[in-house]
Amino acid sequence: MERCDLGERRRGPIWSRRAGAAAPRGVMVNIIHSVQGYHSKTIHFLNVAFDSSGDSLLAGDRQGNIYVFDLNGNRFNLVQRTMQACTALAFNLRRKTEFLVALADYSVKCFDTGTQELVSWMRGHESSVSSISVHGSGKYAITTSTDTAQLWDLDTFQRIRKLNVRQSVGIQKVFFLPLSNIILSCFKDNSVFAWEFDTLHCKYQLSPPVEGSVLFYKVFAVTRDGRTLVAGGKSNHLHLWCLELKQLIRIIQMPEKVRAVRHLEFLPDSFDGGSNQVLGVLSQDNIMRFINIETSQILFDIGSPEEGISTAVISPNGRYIASVMENGSLNLYSVQALTQEGNKPPPFTFKVVEDGPKYTSEANKLITKVTSERSKGPWKSKQSKIQSRLLKLQANTSLENKENELPGGLNKKRLQALLKGFGEYPAKYRMFVWSSLLQLPENHLAFSSLIDRGIHSAFVNIQKEYPIKSGKLLRVLQRTLSALAHWSAIFAETPYMPLLAFPFVKLFQNNQLICFEVVATVVVNFCQHWFEYFPNPPINVLGMMENVLAHHDKELLQHLIKYNVTSQVYAWPLLETLLSEVLTREEWLKAFDNIFSNHPSYFLMIVIAYVICSRASLLHCNQAADFEYFFHHRNNVDIDVVIKEAYHLMEATPLDIHPQQMLDDFTPLTKGQYPVFNKYPMFIVNYQAQKWEKIRQDEIEYVRERQLAHESEAKAQEQQAEDEAWYQRQKLLQEAEEQRQKILLEEEKLAEQRQRLAVVKRELKVKELQLLDGSRRRFLNYHQDQLQMELKCLNDEIARKHLIKDQEAVTKEMKEVEAHRRRVDLEDQRVQRLVEMDKEEIQKAQTVAEENVARGEQKHTASDWRPRWDEQDQEECYREIAKLLHDNRVREAELLKAMREAEEKKQEDVVQNKAQLQEEQKVAAAADGHRKQFLDDRMNDELELAEKLQREDGCFERLHDLKARCTERGVEVQQVPGSGNISPSDLSTLASSLRKNVFAPRDGVGRSRAELARRERELMAEVRRLRRRIASRARAGLPAAPAPATACSP
Repeated sequence: MERCDLGERRRGPIWSRRAGAAAPRGVMVNIIHSVQGYHSKTIHFLNVAFDSSGDSLLAGDRQGNIYVFDLNGNRFNLVQRTMQACTALAFNLRRKTEFLVALADYSVKCFDTGTQELVSWMRGHESSVSSISVHGSGKYAITTSTDTAQLWDLDTFQRIRKLNVRQSVGIQKVFFLPLSNIILSCFKDNSVFAWEFDTLHCKYQLSPPVEGSVLFYKVFAVTRDGRTLVAGGKSNHLHLWCLELKQLIRIIQMPEKVRAVRHLEFLPDSFDGGSNQVLGVLSQDNIMRFINIETSQILFDIGSPEEGISTAVISPNGRYIASVMENGSLNLYSVQALTQEGNKPPPFTFKVVEDGPKYTSEANKLITKVTSERSKGPWKSKQSKIQSRLLKLQANTSLENKENELPGGLNKKRLQALLKGFGEYPAKYRMFVWSSLLQLPENHLAFSSLIDRGIHSAFVNIQKEYPIKSGKLLRVLQRTLSALAHWSAIFAETPYMPLLAFPFVKLFQNNQLICFEVVATVVVNFCQHWFEYFPNPPINVLGMMENVLAHHDKELLQHLIKYNVTSQVYAWPLLETLLSEVLTREEWLKAFDNIFSNHPSYFLMIVIAYVICSRASLLHCNQAADFEYFFHHRNNVDIDVVIKEAYHLMEATPLDIHPQQMLDDFTPLTKGQYPVFNKYPMFIVNYQAQKWEKIRQDEIEYVRERQLAHESEAKAQEQQAEDEAWYQRQKLLQEAEEQRQKILLEEEKLAEQRQRLAVVKRELKVKELQLLDGSRRRFLNYHQDQLQMELKCLNDEIARKHLIKDQEAVTKEMKEVEAHRRRVDLEDQRVQRLVEMDKEEIQKAQTVAEENVARGEQKHTASDWRPRWDEQDQEECYREIAKLLHDNRVREAELLKAMREAEEKKQEDVVQNKAQLQEEQKVAAAADGHRKQFLDDRMNDELELAEKLQREDGCFERLHDLKARCTERGVEVQQVPGSGNISPSDLSTLASSLRKNVFAPRDGVGRSRAELARRERELMAEVRRLRRRIASRARAGLPAAPAPATACSP
């Protein structure tokens, strides 16, 4: 037994070498925590807990040290120091790295193993917490103490509900039921209540135990499916409750040595579907016995009086048992080691019904008594006679048990029992079970050597015959078949080998080694004698099957014979495809669960059972095609019925025709190297191999010759294409040459025609220029006269308008001066009147003053005692008069100032108007200059154009004279005074008419004299219309619009 001392280490390995199944007494490692110092001591462990996977263990000691043990990684780690003893642990929360620990100060804390920090702190208990139950979802937890139970939300760490009871009753345990939302509360008065988790309403109550069974419940355990409750206490009785029926179904009586039960826990099994059958019972003698609750057998036990167990926990996966020993150490047990030959199940069962006065007849039926135990462990010094006999019996049966033992810790008998109970293996563990049943050697080196040979030539083009959509699946199938062909040549020549291997390739496509070995094992064991009549079907095997069918269903065989349906039709298609064509995936897996668990002859029996179970459909078939279709397609057949029928055939078939007598037992593949497979006619296979090799060589030669022929044909086609291209190019060149000759002839003809046309055009142009010159001279003379007359008239009109405008301006100024003079006179008159009015007022005031003086003197003479007051009144009158005079003078000054400002403003307006008039005259003069310059430029342009035409036609002298005349005319036009009032629109109209009539012959060469005369008449009509417009404007008195500067150039 290996020992691990944690000491002062915070982390390290758990064991130096894992014991596994070879662990002595099942103990993998003994863990202690010793402290070295002045007084060396061992710190006792108090509580342990597994996580939900069962591969990590949490342990807390008396000083509050919390350790995590990783059993897969072989590491331990100190994750927390709480400095006080822990009373309960829970390690199956929703967040996998968090755990709950109940401490001696009645608080519950949540820590994180990754960060090693405190997550939350929950308070509320007034006594120590004895247990922590976590909901299956990991979101809720129930903490239980003797006086209360509290429900917590592990997301918020807030208390949801609190259960209080009377102190006289007390709480034993409150916990969640697995796979349900029910809370079970157990009290010290043996009452058990079930509560709905959502509403916390009482769902049901378990009735008290039967009379006479004095048992106060202390400990409880529930199966993983939550259907069975086991309760125990200070007695050797265990009560089994069915929670679905809400009643007590069994009472198990432990041996007499057991006086009280301290702890109960079920041992999980991967194949029991949660209905656990093995129960661990820890009694007062510190020994934990594991019993089967159905058979009441003691399977094995752990602990001893010398090395007692204080408490124990079983991992959820059923692999480990962690127990806290009485000496404070921690033992880790391997369940696999405990269940092997040294600790095999007991050879006898104990089901004794006792009669007693304390029990009623109903209670007697429930009690199952355990009267003795199995053989004690190696620490016992004495053995009884019964135990000796049992050991001899075990020695006699050891050979059989050894045959049933499989790799991976499985037992074939137990697997067969499980298969009969459930009909199939769990899908999660099916591949593992198959590997154990077939005892695959996993020869990596031998398989690698087969794979390294590459793809066999027989399966290079397998995708043409079997077009599989998945590329990965096709490659795995190709490699598996190639490995089989390299292992034995017969498999390269077997046409049905892809059909036989494909179901296993699809199942094990991620592990090609296992796939190859499964197919090889199937061929070696379940396909015995198949290849003895190669290339024909196995007539001997088909004959055996026909004999069995004849024995069990003669009518069906006669019906098949009647329509010439042989075993090659109804049996061989099922054999060569391994039933994969007629069964669905789930049915096929279930069938091969049974095939691999039985003798190889069972495979033949299940094929015959399929035929027998389909007899109703087959008896209605009367055509060979219908039979062939039936055995190549899926049919409405219950696979469970087929499996049961196959087991019936295995048992009911006589030995003389039973295939088991002719087929060997199952033989696994050898380790290291695969066995030689040569159970087939070698000469036929060799002959076929030679034949195929010859065919392959012929095909290669044919392909080579065909390739040469293709190359020669390609070269000939290429040469032919080149010749055709050359001929085509030559033809195109010849056609191009002929086309060029035609074009040259046409160009020569066109050149001659151009020359003749040029001569004719020259003659016509000369005549046209002569006519144009004559008409132009006449027209220019006429227009010169007309323009001079019009310009003279226009100048006279402009001068007259200027005179009228000046007169109007002078008249207007005179009127304004006269009006101003009149306003000045009126103002002077008003001033004089005001002055006169002031004088009159002054005179009136003097008169009033004199009167007042006279009146005062009279009064003075009348009454001399008031002289002083009269003088004062007189002075006041004088002051008022002076003030009025001063105000008048101020008003007169203001009036004179306003008059002066008005006169100055009028003078400024007159000066401004004169300046504006002068600017307008300057603008008019500039516009006249622009118009003159514009007329000169246009005339010069026209004369230059005429000179150009003269140079072309040889008429220079006549145009020179015309230029001289136009120059004189221009001079005369410039000498015309007062042309600033001509309308720009009239001038532009006149210029455009002049251009149109003077130079129109240039646009229409060769026109007749009548056209020129018509244009002259139109020009004269336009001149007359212009005169009328000027005259009408003059009569209306409208001023001529100023010409824009943009209309002419300087």
